[in-house]
Amino acid sequence: MYWVAGFASSRSFVVDLGRNQSPSLGLCGSDERHLFDGYIVAVPVQDFGGIMSGLVSDSWWRKTLYITGGALLAAAAYLLHELLSIRKEQQLDSKDAIILHQFSRPKNGVPSLSPFCLKMETYLRMVDLPYQNYFDGSLSSQGKMPWIEYNYEQVCGTEFIIDFLEEKLGVSLNKSLSSQEQAVAQAITTMVEEHLYWTIAYCQWVDNVQETQRMLDLPGPLSDLLKWILCQLTGGIVKREMYCHGIGCFTKEEVYTLMEKDIRTLATLLGDKKYIMGPKLSSVDATVFGHLAQAMWTLPGTRPEQLIKGELINLAMYCERIRRKFWPEWFVDLEDFYYDSDNDASSGTPTCMLDLGLFSRTDTLSGSDLSLQSHSNTHSQDSDHCARSLSDSDIEADGSDVEQQVTGKI
Repeated sequence: MYWVAGFASSRSFVVDLGRNQSPSLGLCGSDERHLFDGYIVAVPVQDFGGIMSGLVSDSWWRKTLYITGGALLAAAAYLLHELLSIRKEQQLDSKDAIILHQFSRPKNGVPSLSPFCLKMETYLRMVDLPYQNYFDGSLSSQGKMPWIEYNYEQVCGTEFIIDFLEEKLGVSLNKSLSSQEQAVAQAITTMVEEHLYWTIAYCQWVDNVQETQRMLDLPGPLSDLLKWILCQLTGGIVKREMYCHGIGCFTKEEVYTLMEKDIRTLATLLGDKKYIMGPKLSSVDATVFGHLAQAMWTLPGTRPEQLIKGELINLAMYCERIRRKFWPEWFVDLEDFYYDSDNDASSGTPTCMLDLGLFSRTDTLSGSDLSLQSHSNTHSQDSDHCARSLSDSDIEADGSDVEQQVTGKI
């Protein structure tokens, strides 16, 4: 019995597997040894009458097998590179500019399938800081996404990015919160990012992976194959990391039970308030919105979507309120706002969201609004394709909230 062995990884490499030798790794012609992470795959090959024995003993056949295997590994590495990153078209200068690195836009109109990328971009819009999106797909030096560059400094991790921007630029959404309220906001952030996130990721990349695969937007003739590979890789990573976290040890039903508890907790904390901490925005709203938006608009027909659009409608109104205020180019079919168990089929093709490379929310406001304080919480009134007003009063039961209305149309 003979075995064919191969190594699967997301990086280009050359592996030297010799008899009684430890595997060595050379990258880009360097003599430096590196650690690598991947999977050893072994497949048994049936020995038909000693034919394989003769072939393996022949040096010519061995060279052919080595060359073929190396070519296949190189092709797989190239495909993975093209899948996970977009090559740089120009060198970006981060001098006095915020460059936001994140995953590319999906094709269903949602800004991002990553709760953290959506959180970070929403936060930048909330504090009205101009920024430039860079959909290169490359991770930070710590292996994180998203991350930013500002004045040639690189910062990753959404909480660290927010702290960095507060320190460097003096912007903050939490100035009006007391010490106790800030502690509550931090507890909510931890629950959402360290617990609810894993249940949402499970629903996206494991239990509902076919729908997620259709939302990916990858160019090229092999886009379907690349999307399948990406979903399989991501799903495996999610399951492995969920197991390390501890939540992956539970059954599917138990995972959904934990998800429902977290979502109901958020609905109770929100109540009839406009935002999580009261009438004013805070950074926790970017966190909650980034995660709940995945259930609202990327998981059609699933249990979290049914729960939010059905029983916990205050969360749906909350997400819609933030979407209208800070994402004017993100069009959503209002007929799909409430969940209808009798008709959960989509009635149309969603409009893809525009990729705004350089965005500042002040660019979408009329001239009269530019005189307002730079980082004040202004409300921009959006309009849909039929020119109907999409002000917050359309979805709020309590009309006591008084907001500044923008007279100009976007």
